[in-house]
Amino acid sequence: MKTVPASMQASLDSRVTTHCRLWRVERRDGAVFGFTDHDRALMLEGLTFEAAAGFTASAIETSLGLAVDNLDVEGALSSATLTEDDIARGLWDDADIEIWLADWSDTANRVLLRKGNIGEITRGPTAFLAELRGLAHRLGQTCGRQFDRTCSWELGDARCTVALAGWTASGVVVTGFDLLSFTASGLEGREDGLFRHGLLTWTSGGNSGRRMEIKRHARAQGTVTLDLTLPMADHIRTGDSFTVQAGCDKSFATCRTRFLNGANFGGFPHIPGNQVTIGYADKDDLNDGGSLFR
Repeated sequence: MKTVPASMQASLDSRVTTHCRLWRVERRDGAVFGFTDHDRALMLEGLTFEAAAGFTASAIETSLGLAVDNLDVEGALSSATLTEDDIARGLWDDADIEIWLADWSDTANRVLLRKGNIGEITRGPTAFLAELRGLAHRLGQTCGRQFDRTCSWELGDARCTVALAGWTASGVVVTGFDLLSFTASGLEGREDGLFRHGLLTWTSGGNSGRRMEIKRHARAQGTVTLDLTLPMADHIRTGDSFTVQAGCDKSFATCRTRFLNGANFGGFPHIPGNQVTIGYADKDDLNDGGSLFR
């Protein structure tokens, strides 16, 4: 239940209202921004809420229980702080956001409508659509150690211990097909599929400095093709250089045979699966009480 200040309640009860919505956004890098659907910029607690962004918000709905309450905010990429490049780099992902209803004639009269985080962002050349997720969405995310057959570590981290220096390579784009796929030189001596699930970092070109996971690494008749998981923000052009890191599918077999690191595997490959609950003894099985994994 929200407590509305007396001055704000008096403003809401008046026959003529002067209200607008304010959005305060704090990104994960610590940068703080303010936006409003009013027709001029407003000041609140030393922060300027910009009016030029063209924000339009959907209706806010709140429900009982632990269901995640979402709403959408859309607007034009007209603000100097809302650039397509920053959205593509993920700088706005999971940013903290507060939505206020305020009296634009006196912003001290305000009430907090919603707090949450920015979720999925759909962008285009001139506009964007951002999903705002309520605080309850955190309850649906996995926290802490997860016990699974696959590894929980990231390749090369302190728990994995694999030295990445021997598992990286550099390449140059030969032909860029689109924002996702290209052929490359410099990787001809690497085994097929080595960089699948790996990380690619652009070192030159329009995407310089950006990173993306590799979806497919194929080598056929001397030609190496790489497909990325998500499209890059800029076109992939001939001559663009990059570095790549070997990928890991998180399986015990890959950890043991490719990286010779089975002793540090972060998963539980022998954990019983659903078949154990529905299994039954068979007279043709080798029922000697020995290990099932040798």
